[in-house]
Amino acid sequence: MIKIAVTGAAGRMGRAIVNAVAANPATVLSGALEREDSPFLGKDTGELAGGEKSGVKITADAEKVFKKADCVIDFTHPDSSMKFLEDAAALNKSIVVGTTGFSHHQRELIQEICLRTRVVMAPNMSVGVNLLLRLVQEAARVLSDYDIEIVEAHHRHKKDAPSGTAIRIAEVIAHTLKRDLGKVAVYERKGIIGERRPEEIGIQTIRAGDIIGDHTVLFAGPGERVEIVHKASSRETFAAGAVKAAVWVADKESGLYDMQDVLGLKE
Repeated sequence: MIKIAVTGAAGRMGRAIVNAVAANPATVLSGALEREDSPFLGKDTGELAGGEKSGVKITADAEKVFKKADCVIDFTHPDSSMKFLEDAAALNKSIVVGTTGFSHHQRELIQEICLRTRVVMAPNMSVGVNLLLRLVQEAARVLSDYDIEIVEAHHRHKKDAPSGTAIRIAEVIAHTLKRDLGKVAVYERKGIIGERRPEEIGIQTIRAGDIIGDHTVLFAGPGERVEIVHKASSRETFAAGAVKAAVWVADKESGLYDMQDVLGLKE
């Protein structure tokens, strides 16, 4: 059994991961972490997540939680995730990170950390989104002269924009078409902007209500358009993917992996 520790265990995503760990026959919950000022400290994680009592209580002691685990699953905040990555590396624990919004400097530090432990990091852990990335890659190769737009929608509480998934989609398209995303990405249009440049990759953001996560990739050409769409209706898909990644990475060598590796989708 793979022993899993969950950070941010009392949050929406944390509770979904707790339930996903319980549902996976290859994993067991070994620890649950929250902030020192969390009102949920001392609560049973299973009961808090709406399931059966797990016997694992939420604590703020990261070292204690990490030492008992084989793998840590983290969907928190970039600054918190950086600390958890360092803690995991220091204890030689694998870690699965679904946090988005890392700065360029933080991404450089992650490249160094992954030399010391096993890291799976992806902006989206769902099987469907990772399949979408492959489909988008193929579509970009065939429809290279079509206009390309990405539209993402998430709940009103999401703090970063565009979503990490939308950025990853754009990166895949830009890489496939040998374009510099920093030069061709367009995040907003307003006023008299002139004609659309053929090389543009549009990335548009919607924040509203309780949308879990919708992503649409539009390829528009003369007389037709192709849309590739993924809509998440529950956080369970991300949680199950994260637990799948934790099981997969258990026997791997130190390094930085993503869900394409986990799902065997890389060429």
